[in-house]
Amino acid sequence: MKEKILHLLRNRAGETISGEDLSERIGVSRVSVWKHIRKLQELGYAITSSANGYTLTAETDALFPWEFPGREARIHHAAQAASTMDMARALARKGWPDRGVVIAETQAQGRGRLRRPWDSAPGGLYFTLILRPLIPAFLSYRLNFSASLALAQTLEALYGIDARVKWPNDILVDGKKLSGMLSELEAEGDLVTFVNIGIGINVNNDPTVREPGATSIARLLGHRVNRRDLLAAFLDRFEAGLEADDLDGVVARWKPYSITLNRHVKIVTGRETTEGIARDVDANGALLVETADGSVKTVIYGDCFHV
Repeated sequence: MKEKILHLLRNRAGETISGEDLSERIGVSRVSVWKHIRKLQELGYAITSSANGYTLTAETDALFPWEFPGREARIHHAAQAASTMDMARALARKGWPDRGVVIAETQAQGRGRLRRPWDSAPGGLYFTLILRPLIPAFLSYRLNFSASLALAQTLEALYGIDARVKWPNDILVDGKKLSGMLSELEAEGDLVTFVNIGIGINVNNDPTVREPGATSIARLLGHRVNRRDLLAAFLDRFEAGLEADDLDGVVARWKPYSITLNRHVKIVTGRETTEGIARDVDANGALLVETADGSVKTVIYGDCFHV
């Protein structure tokens, strides 16, 4: 119902539509229209009410399920969450559908790799994808590469941003961090039960207050952007890649967007640190690092720093 009302108001943005007109077009009572309008106003939509009807006076980048036609049943939205990853894990275990999206306006305990905190101030885009691919667990890394590639391409297509990927899946612009990704999976035997990919994107927030090495889309462009449009475009591109069933070649397609290859890097895990020149990424997504003694070490995971 909210989607239908918003569609009509947006088609005549700035114009007043009577409650009777909305009632007839949607097929419900004027009282029902009024109740839904009141709820939309409470949720932050700029809808004014008058004796003549209702007017949408400004657009919003709200992330409610009805803002994503065709995906409504797969989207879970929260004003605040401890972490979208934690929420998505609980939902996935309860049977949330494939390609579900868990969104939070803010996170109290957002985190990145190695459990580093992720600043989740209002204005950013914080969500977790719930995926149920019919693949063995050892191939799940391909989904991470596909997601980071899709995000880099989306940023380039929408805003002309020269987004690059730092292994394994952070998005950098001019060396500053714009987005981070985190993934986890559960499996039964060799097959994946679900893979969750958490993504944080600095959109209209200013992360530089706490992290000088970060940036946001608004800082890069000099103006705010619509988070809904960004998320919808990313989901379209990412899901198109899944539909094409072409994950076999995702690492090769990812490499041209990499800003890590042929650089001096330091890879930190909970147990060791590897330093050297990042020479390549193999077919399994592992980073091949040439160390000081000339040997090449295969690094499967870790936090990557450009030295």
